[in-house]
Amino acid sequence: MNAKIMRMTSRMLMVSILSLGLPFHAANAAIIGTDKVAVAAQIHTERERIRSFLERAEVRQQMQAQGIDANSADARVNALTDQEVQQVAGKLDKLTAGGDVLGIIFTIFIVLLFTDILGVTKVFPFTRSIR
Repeated sequence: MNAKIMRMTSRMLMVSILSLGLPFHAANAAIIGTDKVAVAAQIHTERERIRSFLERAEVRQQMQAQGIDANSADARVNALTDQEVQQVAGKLDKLTAGGDVLGIIFTIFIVLLFTDILGVTKVFPFTRSIR
């Protein structure tokens, strides 16, 4: 009986020692650069600026005149990619102090129409998505 226990123990010891030599994949971790964090914060700020622009009374009035629902426009702002947010925010920066409200509403309308055609959202009933 003692020999059986010794044999089993030695086998278990050999298996455990041999398993130490098996290749294990180590987890890799990396530090996130401040430039990536800064870009994400900037995109968030620009998205909020677009939302605040769309909250203005004269903008809402013009959107209703164009047949755009304000709630769906807000949902569309959430669906914009980072590049589209930067593009729209850039157009907001170019507006004069008096504001070219029609120009920015037209730009937002085009962006909304483009995302509608791509099938990201469904705001306008007259569009067909390409998906």
